[in-house]
Amino acid sequence: MTLLEIEGVSKSFGSVDVLRGIDLTIEAGSVTGLVGDNGAGKSTLMKTITGIYSVDDGTVTFNGEPITDLPPGERRSRGIEMIYQDLALAKQQDVANNIFLGREPVKRLWGLIPGYVDKARIDTEAQQMIDRLGAKIPSINRPVGYLSGGQQQSVAIARALTFEPKLVIMDEPTAALAVREVEHVLDLIRQLQKDGIAVILISHRLNDIFEVCDRIVVLRQGRLIADDPRGETSMNDVVSHIVGAA
Repeated sequence: MTLLEIEGVSKSFGSVDVLRGIDLTIEAGSVTGLVGDNGAGKSTLMKTITGIYSVDDGTVTFNGEPITDLPPGERRSRGIEMIYQDLALAKQQDVANNIFLGREPVKRLWGLIPGYVDKARIDTEAQQMIDRLGAKIPSINRPVGYLSGGQQQSVAIARALTFEPKLVIMDEPTAALAVREVEHVLDLIRQLQKDGIAVILISHRLNDIFEVCDRIVVLRQGRLIADDPRGETSMNDVVSHIVGAA
């Protein structure tokens, strides 16, 4: 089943054409690797999906409905989440509070009047989300700044899951991680797929792309150069597409 469909999407900034007629489909429950050199248009394409950038030409359809003109908040409510490379975590706050940051459940006085933040519910539901992912977090009450890079990725993914997404876009989630932590993040991506959630993985680490992705999409100079099932391409092929040797 097609979850996301991008047709003829173009985007320019002044005289610079960053995206040039991109056509791309993402299937529900799939993991798609998006690769390309710096400046190829990867981040811009993802921001047209999330609604951060409007498109100059083309259409974006999600779950069978046009979303080309919808703002970011509306797209998120329909099930599109993006985890940026900097993760946007509040390092001084604990794991549970980060997962519910900005949308904390509130207890009501006498069942009517909003009263105070329901910390017990936050802790309970945060632990359930961590358990669902199988993430190795020592305590949901530990400040995020004391966690490893891989554990912080777990928190960012858990936060995204509270929005009940159908598509999660991950920007360089394994950059600068140790080998053991990289494998942990790849396991989290596999778990998302098991839960029926589609993933777009942006990464310069081709080993990671070939480890977990069903398809590999290559952008170069704003154009979609290749879109191949993992089993029908190779790392050499992908590198050739990236540098323009193919």
